[in-house]
Amino acid sequence: MTNRKPKTENRKPRILLTGPPRCGKTTVVQKVIALFAGKAAGFYTREVREKGERVGFEIVTLDGQVAWLSHVSFPGPHRVGKYGVNLENLHRVGLPALEVTPGIDLVVVDEIGKMECLSPHFVEALERVWTAAVPLLLTVAEKGGGYIQRVKEEPDKILITVTPSNRDELPERILQLLGIG
Repeated sequence: MTNRKPKTENRKPRILLTGPPRCGKTTVVQKVIALFAGKAAGFYTREVREKGERVGFEIVTLDGQVAWLSHVSFPGPHRVGKYGVNLENLHRVGLPALEVTPGIDLVVVDEIGKMECLSPHFVEALERVWTAAVPLLLTVAEKGGGYIQRVKEEPDKILITVTPSNRDELPERILQLLGIG
């Protein structure tokens, strides 16, 4: 992260979920959101399949907006593997969902990954959210350098690896860490 000083007063939990693709990170996040009694803001990413093949990912905000983040057919300069990445949609839909306004009790970001980190604006938004006096529930790619690695090295966080054997118990554990369970 940047050279900011961690705030210890009013510090709320920073919970990071990591693990390999398809281990259940997004499912855990969705279950926490469903059980969370307060007001949450942010977004999650949803994989999109056609005829059994993954073709891309959508951004889904917690207030119901949906936009393509990536697709195999997207052209352009921003690519991760076989996917073209639409940073305009990330900026238009995802970033406004990360604004911490009065009454927000939790900010969710699923995920801090290679696609999202192509955007300096996304990284800046995460820096602002990290210093806000609101709990965070974030997913972060298991592999990756740069900002992905820096987030996982933050001293002021709880890093949990999601596995098929622990993913069903994690929503309740996370709610307890947030002071709700």
